[in-house]
Amino acid sequence: MQPRLSFITLGVDDLERAVAFYRDGLGLPTEGIIGAEFEYGAVAFFDLQPALTLALWPRASLARDTGLPVDGAAPTNMSLAHNVRTRDDVEALMAQASAAGARIVKAASNTFYGGYAGYFLDPEGHLWEIAWNPKRLPPG
Repeated sequence: MQPRLSFITLGVDDLERAVAFYRDGLGLPTEGIIGAEFEYGAVAFFDLQPALTLALWPRASLARDTGLPVDGAAPTNMSLAHNVRTRDDVEALMAQASAAGARIVKAASNTFYGGYAGYFLDPEGHLWEIAWNPKRLPPG
């Protein structure tokens, strides 16, 4: 297997609210909800970077597709991280997320690895870290 991640699918309880948060609040481009004409088919896609897509899919649809039960959200099971180019970018993105309806769970602060980071929960309870890691700067 080649080490490649192509999709990140987040199970959500309220697809419209989740799409509004990522599209309107964070400014991620999307065509909006598609596939609503199919039972368990409604989904929204956001192109994050070449060959990486964020998908929002109702938890009930994901459960049905996998055969697993719908369990309660556990934010500490996983976090998504967005690494930015500067410390100021961390503060700006944390403020943008908060204004869009995210709940800040840890204000940005210095990290043990010499960076700067904070955490928020999106309106569906998914944990995001916004980080500036000077040893792993994003391209550009």
